[in-house]
This record gives sequence, structure tokens and C-alpha cells, in this order.
Amino acid sequence: MQLPLKIKLLDWYIVRKFIGNFFGVLGLTVILIMVIDIAENIQEFLDQQIPVFDIIFGYYFNYIPYMLNLICPLFVFIAVIYFTSKLSRHSEIIAMLNGGMSFYRLMLPYIVSAVFIGLFSFYLTNFLIPHTQKNLMMFKERYFSRQVHSKDVDTHLKIAPNTYVYVHYWDNVNQLGYNFWYEAMSDDGMKFKLSSKTIVWDTVSKNWQLLDYVKRYIYGKNERIEYGEKMDTSLAIDVSDFIYVKEDWTMMNYIEIRKFIKQEREKGSLAVNTYEFEKHRRIAFPFATVILTIVGLCVSSRKSRQGTGLHILLGLVITFSFVMLMQISQVFATHAGFSPFWAAWTPCFIFAPLSILLIKLTPK
Repeated sequence: MQLPLKIKLLDWYIVRKFIGNFFGVLGLTVILIMVIDIAENIQEFLDQQIPVFDIIFGYYFNYIPYMLNLICPLFVFIAVIYFTSKLSRHSEIIAMLNGGMSFYRLMLPYIVSAVFIGLFSFYLTNFLIPHTQKNLMMFKERYFSRQVHSKDVDTHLKIAPNTYVYVHYWDNVNQLGYNFWYEAMSDDGMKFKLSSKTIVWDTVSKNWQLLDYVKRYIYGKNERIEYGEKMDTSLAIDVSDFIYVKEDWTMMNYIEIRKFIKQEREKGSLAVNTYEFEKHRRIAFPFATVILTIVGLCVSSRKSRQGTGLHILLGLVITFSFVMLMQISQVFATHAGFSPFWAAWTPCFIFAPLSILLIKLTPK
């Protein structure tokens, strides 16, 4: 009856040390990043006379979760390698294996810890970070520079099957656009066109106003034209269709980004791949935590004369290779027409077989 108890205590020991090392290293790194960031921005904070309360709770409390998630895979790997190298250096892993524990059984607490950290990362990237990024954007908008900009001229939108909208230029300060077209098509060609010199968003009635408009009803070779000075109407477009916020996908949670992708696909937007990649990356990134944990365990479980330094060096090379591969695949997805799903999951699909190979090669 003693053996299960000892194994259970050993499991808790590994889980506690692994997660403790992970959050310890993560915490120290966040402090270091904050010190560097303060050194870079201190003059701007002083020039804008930003209150200390706003700097702490408006800026850093919203900036830290993003940084935590960004460096999460790297420090999962470092935590695994640091802790496991200490075990192997003191011959504790050899003692466990000689005591009857299989290497696969030894992997169990590592995998449980990795799943916990992966779920933590999933929560950060899909729910907490979108909220904190919105707060961070409002802070930057208030103290630094405008984060919301009008899109380039000539915005084309598909708002429904065979229905298109065009705005030549959008003035986001005054909430109005110039040279507006609304076109309804059929198999035989255009059947209706509504154009106006100016389109204005009415913030009170939440409707659109068309100024100096022209309606064209087309019946084959015949057409009927109506003119008017002002018309209130509701259209399946929003002010957000004519503006952009840099990396606005970071402010969309799990549900919002899926709804946004569906709407953009219906409009025929060319930027869908960027959001599709982000959607898949938010799932692939936490999943990668488990893969990198297994790789880190296999690399560092061997006793080495060079000590922990060699294991950490190998870990950094592997981790940076993973991150670099993720960045390269993102470029292919957004600019080369590569499938966003395959782009986001390619690093995992490459490193998963590597982890299986390392498990088979690791002395047991």
C-alpha cells in the first residue's frame, strides 16, 4: 500500500516544482520587462503628466497579461529543463526508474502540469487579454496618440449576396463619408443603384443619412431615376467597416473573433486570413505547451557532464525555432494565401513527431 502513496507524493512534488519554477521565472521576467519599459517610457509619462495610478492600473495591469502569454511557451520550456536537469544531475530520475517507475509514468505529472499551464494560456489569450487590450488602447488613445484611423480611400464591401457598397473616403472625426454607392446586382446585371455625395452616421437615431442622393431603378433597357436632398436609411454596414485599429484582433475574445470572421467572409473582405490565423493560433499555442514540455523532459532527463547549461541552450534553440516557425507561417497565411489552419498548426505538426521520436530515444 506504500508504493501508490509514494508515487502520489512524487507526482505532487513534480507538479509543484514544475509550476512553481514556471511562475517564478515568469514573474521575474515580467519585473525585468517592466523595468526596461519604464526606462524607455519614463520621459513620455512625465511629458504627458500621466498620474501614477493610471500608469500602474491603466497601463501595466493591462500590458502584463499580453507579455505573460507572449513568453509563456519559452518559460514553460525553461522551467521543465531547469527542474528536470536538477533531478538528472542528482541521479533522482535514475533512482525513480530503478525503483520500478516507467518513463511514461514519469511523464504523467509533467503532462498534467503542461495541460494546466495550457488552459491558463488559453484563458489569457481568448478571454482576459482581449479585455485588457481594449483598456490599453483607451489608455494610449487618451495619453499617447490616436489608435483608431480611417481606412485608405476606396473602401469596397460586400454586405449581402449580390449587394455591394463603396465609399471613396471616410472622415472618422466627423463620422461621414464621401461619394457613396450602394449597388444591387442580379444575374442580368445591375438592377438598383443608390448613390450620394455624402453619407453621415447619425449617432442619435443610429441610422445613416444620405445627402444629395440619386436612386436608379433598372428594368432591362429602361430605368427610372429619383433625386433627393436627404434620406434616412438603415444599411447593413457599420462605422467600424471604414476604420481600423492596429492589431484589432487582439481585442476580440473567443466568441467575437468567430462572429467577426463570419461577417467579414460574407462581405468578401480580403483580411479574413489574418483573423482566421489568429483564431487557430489561440488554440494551437496552448496545445504547443504540452508538446514543448515533452520535448523539454526528454532533452533534459539525460545526465550530462556539461550540466544544466547545455540543456538550457538546447531548450532555447528548440523554443526559438518553434516561435520563428510560427512567425514564418503567419506571414505565409496573411500574404501568400496559405491556409490559416495549416499555418497555425504547422509548428505543432512538426514538433509533435519530434517529441514522439525523443520519447523513443530517451534512455528508460
